[in-house]
Amino acid sequence: MGDHTMSQRFYSRRELLWRAGGGIAGLGFADLLSAAPAVTAGQVLSPLAPRQPHFTAKAKSVISIFCYGGVSHMDTFDPKPLLAQRAGEALTGKGPVVPSQGHPGGLMPSPWKFKKHGQCGMDVSELFPHIAGHVDDLAFIRSMVSKSNDHGPALFQMNTGFVTAGYPSMGSWLTYGLGSENQNLPGFVVFTDWRGGPIGGAPNWSNGFMPAAYQGTPFRSQGDPIVDLKPPSDRSPERQRRWLDFVQQLNEDHRRRNPADTELSARVASYELAFRMQTHATEAVGLGAESEATRKLYGVGGKQTDYVGRQLLMARRLVERGVRFVQVYSGGGNFQESWDAHWDLKENHEMHCAETDLPIAGLLTDLKGRGMLDDTLVIWHGEFGRLPISQRMNGRDHNPYGFTIWLAGGGIKGGQIVGTTDEYGYAAEENKKSINDVHATMLHCMGMDHEKLTYFHNGRNMRLTDVEGQVIKEIVD
Repeated sequence: MGDHTMSQRFYSRRELLWRAGGGIAGLGFADLLSAAPAVTAGQVLSPLAPRQPHFTAKAKSVISIFCYGGVSHMDTFDPKPLLAQRAGEALTGKGPVVPSQGHPGGLMPSPWKFKKHGQCGMDVSELFPHIAGHVDDLAFIRSMVSKSNDHGPALFQMNTGFVTAGYPSMGSWLTYGLGSENQNLPGFVVFTDWRGGPIGGAPNWSNGFMPAAYQGTPFRSQGDPIVDLKPPSDRSPERQRRWLDFVQQLNEDHRRRNPADTELSARVASYELAFRMQTHATEAVGLGAESEATRKLYGVGGKQTDYVGRQLLMARRLVERGVRFVQVYSGGGNFQESWDAHWDLKENHEMHCAETDLPIAGLLTDLKGRGMLDDTLVIWHGEFGRLPISQRMNGRDHNPYGFTIWLAGGGIKGGQIVGTTDEYGYAAEENKKSINDVHATMLHCMGMDHEKLTYFHNGRNMRLTDVEGQVIKEIVD
């Protein structure tokens, strides 16, 4: 054969991969399911079947407490005495300060006092008297930075690693990489605030370009945990089971004729999961079996603490039953309804801290008492911090240049402080940490190498940490 004929028959490696795209995707899905338990004929391979981590994990699950709106770090966990000494003066020597919504004023001291707590001597504001009792279990990162000054992109970055919508969230990456230890519940559950969801809505817990099985499932803290969870009143469980078996038989016939149709397996698995959740989801979040002492520990029944307390107690029950990732949002809607203290910092933070302080402390106490804090990673965070200058006299504007988060349990060394902001709390100064670093650390605690946890999309292997991120080794065991 001549050279022309040979060039028609052979492809470069890159051409072969692209021409075989559908087949390669099928192989990828098969590999994804390869760690699932053996199944018999007619059973559905679950994309949430448990899989082995890259290395021995410290944590088995994550509870993310997302204080949406932007908590003021210099009023909670990062005291700045110089603000009181220079109250009302202009912030100088830090470059141009560009507030997101205008009306900037002078340096504004915190209206709350700080006190040292624990053996580590951590400074905590009087806004968090109950969390202050747990500082020896908490690792504070005071040098966080974000890429955006706006809620929407900053929320997306904190949740997905990217400032634009369309990427898989933290919970999606974990359930993709590790599956779930409970096949009767979603692997990734989200609780939003009673006042509304965060800006950007569902893309904050989206599966992005991954299969739908990895998206977050919104739960409610009262009534049926999931909207339309129960079947129609005229359909008995037996009748529904027969209906699902018939649909599965049709799907099996289709799958035999179309073995490359990998989406069908995920669709069938979702039907089966929905059927099982009708029984198991209600039990998982039911608080009737909890003692009065436990409910009181979380603030259930309290005027200000009931809602968050219920959600965090449900979060503990879910991770106790093998759910991989639970995210609880504090704050919803806009401005004062969230932690977005543009107008009145004192009113805003006193309200939200009163709602969350006791329930969060209760969660930490409960997890530790049950021996679950060792393998449950708790992350407390917002999307950015707030400026040290006033806005409209009594508020603070957005600040992505420096803020504080904390982590506890699941392989985290407590009683630690990583990094600093400058003397005013305006910008991270020493040992800056990015959101990619936090994501890499979270995955590390869960036994996953953030550089190896990838998903092929648009011609490249995508990561939660993109092309950045380093494990924060100062706080991991």
